[in-house]
Amino acid sequence: MSTRLIRGVQVVLALAAALGGGNVFATTPVELDREVDALVERYHLPGLAVGVIEDGEIVYTRTVGETVEGTGDPIAPATLFKIASNTKAMTASVLARLVDAGELQWEDPVVKHLPGFRMHDPWVTREMQVRDLLIHNSGLREGAGDLMLWPEPNDYDRGDIIAGLAHLKPQRSFRSGYAYDNLLYVVAGEVAAAAGGASYEALVRREVFEPLGLTGCRVGAFDLESAGSVAQPHSHRDGANVVVNRDDSRVPAITSAAAGGIRCGLADMLKWAQTWLAPDPSQKAWLSDTQRAALWASHTPLPISQRDRDWNGTRFRAYGYGWRLADIDGEWSVSHTGTLSGMYSVLHLLPDRRSGFVVLINGSGDRARTVINQVLVKHFTRPDESHTVERYANLLERQPVQDGTNVSKPDVSVRRPATGEELRHWLGTWRDPWFGEIRLCSEGDTVRFAAAKSPMLAGVVMESAGRYLVDWDRDSVDAEAWLFPRGDGEQGRRLEMAKVDPEADFSYDYEDLSFVPAGGCD
Repeated sequence: MSTRLIRGVQVVLALAAALGGGNVFATTPVELDREVDALVERYHLPGLAVGVIEDGEIVYTRTVGETVEGTGDPIAPATLFKIASNTKAMTASVLARLVDAGELQWEDPVVKHLPGFRMHDPWVTREMQVRDLLIHNSGLREGAGDLMLWPEPNDYDRGDIIAGLAHLKPQRSFRSGYAYDNLLYVVAGEVAAAAGGASYEALVRREVFEPLGLTGCRVGAFDLESAGSVAQPHSHRDGANVVVNRDDSRVPAITSAAAGGIRCGLADMLKWAQTWLAPDPSQKAWLSDTQRAALWASHTPLPISQRDRDWNGTRFRAYGYGWRLADIDGEWSVSHTGTLSGMYSVLHLLPDRRSGFVVLINGSGDRARTVINQVLVKHFTRPDESHTVERYANLLERQPVQDGTNVSKPDVSVRRPATGEELRHWLGTWRDPWFGEIRLCSEGDTVRFAAAKSPMLAGVVMESAGRYLVDWDRDSVDAEAWLFPRGDGEQGRRLEMAKVDPEADFSYDYEDLSFVPAGGCD
């Protein structure tokens, strides 16, 4: 083939991609391997799995690393990862299947299915519909009440979630804006259970896993050995990857299952993606076109960051039922991410191309996920340009300085244990209406904070720069909390809390806590 003809083909392919009319994935497997290797090296990842779909067909898969670093147990296509909030699309699909079956309607009041459901405002309680549970428009603060879900394990059940919602004060009015929420997905799972006549876990197996052939996915309790290969979450500390929150031999059912509790391997996640991009006849029959459209309809507008504008030319972002919708370089994008301590995932679809990809990571992968997502999507939408891990990793490192949005973490490196004497007026048992009781009591020469129903939230009270903070015992609880004694007199006293690092994960919603005296230390 002549050089002129080769160049002509390249121009045609680039033009087709620019017009969105062709399925062009210009990167070869060798080039993808190079970018995956660069990602692992740059971010010191213990393991990951990557799969790419083009025009409905799987064109690339790669697994790297180990389920537990240093064991020699390799990541494989069937290795289970916590997909975290990528669970939300599966929860929404369970509800959509029940709508198709006539068991509920999106516009049903939540109280029709859960009579004990209450929000802080009686009008909101009455008006909240099933659809509102999925689209982050409740008016609550971002991540409100998440301390009843994480850190795990804890002793909150789904009844506690439903009871606790009545005590979470809204930050804005109902349906007036977007703030990411997990608790209402737990409620959505209970609505499904009430309408479907089975537990949430049984419904996911019946309505999603079984009809779609997702045979490796797990929800609810299971035996670790029988599940085969299971990736464990890691944190990167002091130059090494360390397992955090390692699974016991019997993995328990968790309260947060409907918000982020499903585990799947790469092979099943790619099959799940194909269900939406290029369904076979059985998958097409699994969900009606009406409900497929409902899940991908724009329900709540989302803010558009400067990075989205700069990197992708984004002009539109919205939340559907369990999916995020956007335009990237003028093309329709449907995606979601998943984040848990030591586990990161992304499923990204370009429906008009019937193309997309899945990435699963079992380490400290926040920035790694952002970078690989950008590299892979650009190889579809801008194949005529150079898009590498190095390029986007460097841009990401410079971005906080450029956009001025970062808030510096206070320096609390100089600290000392607080004494019982200086906190003598604050020692005792305290109660928050949704979180429950905590003890603030002397233990030897220190004062300890301990939550009754969240045993991971236990630690030593420290003084730093004239303020008190809680230094948690577990390193996996990676967001320290300010502890603020407030008020005077027995009736006016309260304890409040806040994140020491303003940029810590929003699920550490200490700001929603307000404790009042409940008794003494004895």
